[in-house]
Amino acid sequence: MTRTLIESHVRTATIGFDQPFCVIGERINPTGRKQLATELEAGNFETVERDAREQVASGATVLDVNAGVVYNSNPNPNETEPPLMRKLINLVQTCVDVPLCIDSSVPAALEAGLEVCNGRPLLNSVTGEEDRLESILPLVRKYNVPVVAISNDDSGISEDPDVRFAVARKIVERAADHGIPAQDIVVDPLVMPVGAMATAGLQVFELVRRLRTELGVNTTCGASNISFGLPNREAINAAFLPMAIASGMTSAIMNPVRPQVMNAVRAANLLSDNDRNGSNWIRHNAPMAAEGTAAGARRGRQGRRRRAA
Repeated sequence: MTRTLIESHVRTATIGFDQPFCVIGERINPTGRKQLATELEAGNFETVERDAREQVASGATVLDVNAGVVYNSNPNPNETEPPLMRKLINLVQTCVDVPLCIDSSVPAALEAGLEVCNGRPLLNSVTGEEDRLESILPLVRKYNVPVVAISNDDSGISEDPDVRFAVARKIVERAADHGIPAQDIVVDPLVMPVGAMATAGLQVFELVRRLRTELGVNTTCGASNISFGLPNREAINAAFLPMAIASGMTSAIMNPVRPQVMNAVRAANLLSDNDRNGSNWIRHNAPMAAEGTAAGARRGRQGRRRRAA
């Protein structure tokens, strides 16, 4: 059974087909968060600290850390991202003890994070582009860490699921050439917005099944991409994730602070027998369970009284 191990100095998160779904908290990322980007550029890390603690309290087992701030004073990410990544990784490690996912498109920033990160982080990411393969896979091998493999290459992101599967296979094979086992490759098959492509969900479910059966790899995705541009995105995400889990998806980069989405994941874990004795579900839903039991008992007593009369 394929198992991908991600570690902090005290905790291990296991991504696997027989494991609870791995929730990778997405919020420490300035992309699309103008206020956070402004704070980071000013050296203000209060939101990062708050988001780190809140995501773990909400159920994240891994935290994604992205330092992609575009500085007005110096817009060169090769210069600005590595030192900021070091600061963020060091800071988050003082706030929480869960494993981390180091997220950047800048190889120097990835290595900067690897140099200061405790344990065995997940690296995000490598693609099928030749320059990325040649720059990222040696880092993965050098630091002995797992890596997210995104299914696009030099030709861009294909709308054809067969092409995306072929890119994933290529990355797995090239990783093997570097001595990196398939268990350390977590493939992101790329989730398209269903508002722009009606078959986006169906494509991902089929890709996840193929990646599991044919390549034997774990999978992840940016879960909120599926609902981009649509109203009531939380409801769509909450439906998408259990369907993806049923297809074999084993992790997602997502927002754990959304209760509806997290409860959908917990329910999927329960129904797929990856929540031993239902303990996690009961722990997070005990007040509702107790209310339901009390209401049922009242209805039962009332029914008995009516029958007796």
